[in-house]
Amino acid sequence: MTDLTKILPHKPPMILLDRVIKVDLSQKLVEAEFTIDNKKMFFDESINGVSSVCGIEFMAQTIGCYAFYANNSQTPKIGFLLGTRLYNNAIDCFQNGETYKVKAVETYCDNEIFAFNCFIYDKLGEEIASAIINVYQSNNKTELLKING
Repeated sequence: MTDLTKILPHKPPMILLDRVIKVDLSQKLVEAEFTIDNKKMFFDESINGVSSVCGIEFMAQTIGCYAFYANNSQTPKIGFLLGTRLYNNAIDCFQNGETYKVKAVETYCDNEIFAFNCFIYDKLGEEIASAIINVYQSNNKTELLKING
């Protein structure tokens, strides 16, 4: 199991992913997995799962894993979600007991602003969610300190 506390700048219980399963920097992609259970943050007993709207955060954390490896596995840097376009999902919720795979592929980079095509797949490999996610990660530590206070 991947120790995501060393990869993401989050602390439990905010880490929603369970493991990184593939990193291919030459293809500019990363894949991660998560399994839904009642201990997962945002778990809603009334739907016996996690709202599909949280798919954006699963995607964003997968992008965070990519950033860690793209930055030579150094201390995780804080990044910011700028926006999401075309979030499509085919489900109402991520169901309790089910495992899902998230794939993020970098499609644009100007050294601080990035765009990723992201996908979530069910256990059968069917695409159940997709989005284009834009993120920002400064290379300037002083600038990040100002932003974070």
